[in-house]
Amino acid sequence: MPLTNGDVVANTTTQLAAGQKLLDHTCAIAFLENEYKHQDGLDVQTLLDSKTHGGLTYNDFLVLPGYIGFPASDVALDTPVTKRISLKTPLLSSPMDTVTEHSMAIHMALLGGLGVVHHNCTAEEQAEMVRKVKRFENGFILDPVVLSPNTTVGEAKLLKEKWGFGGFPVTENGTLRSKLIGMITTRDIQFHPEPTDPVTAVMSTDLVTAPSGTTLTEANSVLSKSKKGKLPIVDSDHNLVSLLSRSDLMKNLHYPLASKLPHSKQLICAAAIGTRPEDKERLQILADAGLDIVVLDSSQGNSIFQIEMIKYIKQRYPGLDVIGGNVVTVAQAANLIAAGVDGLRIGMGSGSACITQEVMAVGRPQAASVFNVSTFAARFGVPCIADGGVQNVGHIVKGLALGASTVMMGGLLAGTTESPGNYFVSHEGKLVKAYRGMGSIDAMEDKKAGSGARGAIKSDAGKARYFSEGDRLLVAQGVSGSVLDRGSVTKFVPYLLAGLQHSLQDIGMKSLTALREGVRNGDVRFELRTVSAQAEGNVHGLHSFDKKLYS
Repeated sequence: MPLTNGDVVANTTTQLAAGQKLLDHTCAIAFLENEYKHQDGLDVQTLLDSKTHGGLTYNDFLVLPGYIGFPASDVALDTPVTKRISLKTPLLSSPMDTVTEHSMAIHMALLGGLGVVHHNCTAEEQAEMVRKVKRFENGFILDPVVLSPNTTVGEAKLLKEKWGFGGFPVTENGTLRSKLIGMITTRDIQFHPEPTDPVTAVMSTDLVTAPSGTTLTEANSVLSKSKKGKLPIVDSDHNLVSLLSRSDLMKNLHYPLASKLPHSKQLICAAAIGTRPEDKERLQILADAGLDIVVLDSSQGNSIFQIEMIKYIKQRYPGLDVIGGNVVTVAQAANLIAAGVDGLRIGMGSGSACITQEVMAVGRPQAASVFNVSTFAARFGVPCIADGGVQNVGHIVKGLALGASTVMMGGLLAGTTESPGNYFVSHEGKLVKAYRGMGSIDAMEDKKAGSGARGAIKSDAGKARYFSEGDRLLVAQGVSGSVLDRGSVTKFVPYLLAGLQHSLQDIGMKSLTALREGVRNGDVRFELRTVSAQAEGNVHGLHSFDKKLYS
């Protein structure tokens, strides 16, 4: 018998309407299925109906919870980034000069995502960054840096500074497929007093090798049993064929989700270019450096310039995947899909450092953009990237729920250790890093792209992205500022991924594929948020608080 404050409650059905009977609790599920014809919340089509609700952003709605029947660690985050290439995690870093250079691209790939190297620099500088990404982790290194017997110790030290590693094979002719005579390591040259001595004076000749035809698994086994840092692969005449590195073996253990090509085991690398004629020359240099994915970087991708560039790339470089954009409407997307893109970037004016919507009065709220474009592109098998407007884990979840295959981040990663630039202390005494939109005056006037040469101010990525090369007066579509220190991406990105897994667990979906399918068939439901609901969903009512996101 129910009791309240020790008193017997005479009537336990005061919440029932007149004529309703109190039901047996064991019938609750059957009663729900038979009597409640309408599910809680809204399906995605109703939610994103612009005629009814206007254009929505990520903050304007929530995903309703589902049933938890599995641990968060079981949630699979595999997802395509282009028609041919898939990643283990759905996170990308933006091609901005304060976000992604080789260090960010390397670490994003190691963590299962992808970094897109910016192009606000010379083609040679960008290609050098691509090469650093491609050489960072390999299976069999098919094009190792090889020294000749005439190479000096000083030259070997310079090569170590250039490439970031110090283990080099030495062959008779200083080339691949020449007889292997020794190996140089950092220990051999680090304290050698005479920089003019040849490397033959200090190189190791007691080598462990494996024969040509050895599988990667077999080679890894040999390397793990030896105490050597490198395993040369040689043919029957002892000519160097390829190389295997112990450091790469360790990276395989520490970064099991790493985005790698299946055949070469090299990290996947993407880089941005513009749509000007000179960008064709830049692309050739990048392709020679080993580029896997090219991203056409434009604030408004639906242009004759981009369409012609897509067709050119698909004809000239059939093995190179092309991501087009940016787009926010299905009409924009249709033109780029018809031209042959392998992926699309969605977003216009939603970035934290972007003011396109304010200044140009052109763009679209990000949630509406992602849903409409990704739904259309899915009919043609084209994966989409939700680019911009991401401030937290919840925004990543919402972008993926609305149909994006991956999410691109700029400001969220700009404060990490791996982003370009130096930390400084703000006026408030906080540790920050500089961050700017590529449409900011600072970015458009940056002369790095032309190395200070004549006409360099006309050739930078900022102007090209916003079609401003010929403008006598620059109109900013972005701002410059700073972002708080977020530490290393090796800690911050795992936090984002763990949050994403827990979110999908709350929704009741074990994978991103299941999430998108649940949204399509109406099983995943949504709810609009009023201004009051948004305030309620954030920290409120506290005198002070410390918002520590992860430990």
